[in-house]
Amino acid sequence: MIMIAPQDEPAPGNIKVTRWDWINLALQTLISDGIESVRVLPLGQKLGVSRSSFYWYFQSRQDLLDQLLAHWHDTNTKAIVERAGRPAESIIMGVMNVFECWADERLFDPRLDFAIREWARRSDDVRRMIDQADDERLVAIRDMYRRHGYDEEDAFIRARVLYYMQIGYYVLDLKEPVEARVSHLAAYLRSFTGQEPSEADVAHFMRFVAAR
Repeated sequence: MIMIAPQDEPAPGNIKVTRWDWINLALQTLISDGIESVRVLPLGQKLGVSRSSFYWYFQSRQDLLDQLLAHWHDTNTKAIVERAGRPAESIIMGVMNVFECWADERLFDPRLDFAIREWARRSDDVRRMIDQADDERLVAIRDMYRRHGYDEEDAFIRARVLYYMQIGYYVLDLKEPVEARVSHLAAYLRSFTGQEPSEADVAHFMRFVAAR
């Protein structure tokens, strides 16, 4: 049997439905209803297209699910790793780089992260991917602390506190507005770094929040 690779261009007769339309709807469905609801036929019905449109872009449902996981990694994990690895004049600036992920859901989507973690309860393969992503994120944050002079154990523990606190924040579904949270920014920075942030440090991050 000859396998035809899925296409990136819109399928003939369905020019208004792209590969990203399928992925985007699947992501929305995963977040709102869980992985069991991500099915080809219901998605096609919502998009107003036939199954042939789906198979123009994807080889199978599993192919689509793999694309959802790839998107999650390329957004949520990549954002944390990239910002933790940015050059920074001080550890306070480094931590604020990571804080950008918590302040802007275009960088890190907590609903998607939670949906993937729920999916992992039903799939050992996804569980392993979650564990790998958590390790990747933690290593990036630990290395950030190490670059700023913290010893191995201190960097490791500070990375865990910073990262696990934020993930727990999402899991508990706390409804604190960003504005209320950043009002305590200086105290958070003291807690995560052991250093005193300057007024200029705080103002720098507040400008980022205001520009979101």
